[in-house]
Amino acid sequence: MKQAVERVNAGQAVYTPLTLKLCDYLVLGFSNRFLWRCPTSTLVDRYDRNASEVHLDVGVGTGYFLDKTAWPVENPDITLLDLNANSLEAAATRIARYKPTTLKADIFEPIPLERKYRSVGSCYLLHCLPGPISEKGPVVFDNVSAVTTPRGKIFGATIVQGDTPRSYFAQALMNFYNRKGIFSNEEDTVPALRKVLSQRFDRFSIEQHGTVAVFEAENP
Repeated sequence: MKQAVERVNAGQAVYTPLTLKLCDYLVLGFSNRFLWRCPTSTLVDRYDRNASEVHLDVGVGTGYFLDKTAWPVENPDITLLDLNANSLEAAATRIARYKPTTLKADIFEPIPLERKYRSVGSCYLLHCLPGPISEKGPVVFDNVSAVTTPRGKIFGATIVQGDTPRSYFAQALMNFYNRKGIFSNEEDTVPALRKVLSQRFDRFSIEQHGTVAVFEAENP
């Protein structure tokens, strides 16, 4: 248990105030375009398509996607959930105009919220969580599903390996991140993600963009 907790902490500890300031440029600018081969606009599009007026975001990063989303209402009700206090502060500050609620919590534990959300977004979280997607995926999706309304949207993206085409430099960076505990995606593949989703949702889709699996599901 101690080792598992340490691995969870390693995946989120990289997000310091300094790295968060650089994240949009390094990850969403450079890495998405040149290494992961998934345009950031593709991920924003998923938010535009799925984000509702009552939204929960899990693993909020810098708040970039929430800032860029074309929300269906002028003042969406947004809750931010993350284990990293720096990310929560950065995202909450970035979308302060929406007056979001923040919750510091571990997604491996049942989400301590009694309310239900019509949409839940989780972008670039799964590959940072320890363990193969066959083990971490069920826990994450079950916890998220429990706070999503019937027919609510669950969506996001994760960086995968397996037979996904990737350059030498992309693989080298993934290997480095896995050694450091920043990533834990050595066993994360599109088929494994598909199996996890199919066991929980009647309606779901996965699109592969470079090394990124972009998913959408409808809660039962």
